[in-house]
Amino acid sequence: MRHRLASKKAVVLLSGGLDSATTLFLAKEKKYDVTCLIFDYGQKHRREIISAKLIAKKAKCDFKLIKLKMPAIASSLLDKKIKIPEAHFSGRIPSTYVPARNLIFLSIAASFAESIGVDSIFIGANAIDFSGYPDCRAQFFTSLNKTIQVGTRAGVEGKGIKILTPLIKKSKKQIVKLGLKLGVPFELTWSCYKGAKIPCGICESCVLRQKGFIENYLIDPALSS
Repeated sequence: MRHRLASKKAVVLLSGGLDSATTLFLAKEKKYDVTCLIFDYGQKHRREIISAKLIAKKAKCDFKLIKLKMPAIASSLLDKKIKIPEAHFSGRIPSTYVPARNLIFLSIAASFAESIGVDSIFIGANAIDFSGYPDCRAQFFTSLNKTIQVGTRAGVEGKGIKILTPLIKKSKKQIVKLGLKLGVPFELTWSCYKGAKIPCGICESCVLRQKGFIENYLIDPALSS
């Protein structure tokens, strides 16, 4: 059953990770009636798709699984021949970057939102403790919001569709703290790029996730589940 007090509707991009799960529960806390979009784009870490479905069900939200075949696989998240790198945080964009992934996902989300009359799209992007992906920065979302306004009927008619990034300026420590307050089932989330039975602990996503829990003096439940 959906939250009976919900008076607003939103689309939430749900990957199954820590950030997107926290964003979903934040949208619910703000009384949005949420539909989650889960993307199957050929990623190696398909374990996250299972997590995303479980989290959506836990939050009592409808979800849609969207399958995509990416036109290029120049990413270690997609190409089985390219090894997932260990965390290095050198300032260079890592091989786990998927070309224009958020641009593709958000374009689909905007199309879906406009078709069902929804004006808010939430994404758990973060530009503080992150891998340096260009499509996770505030500049990208500001630019895309402008594009959506001029490139959709909703925008032209003054109704508008807005991409919301509530975690964009938060550290992983702050995100974990917020998630705990919101009751996010972190034990259901999955962040590891390798998608094995247990997190590898050495990829960038694992290292950043552990940072958030350690700085809150907690053990990541994914390590004991």
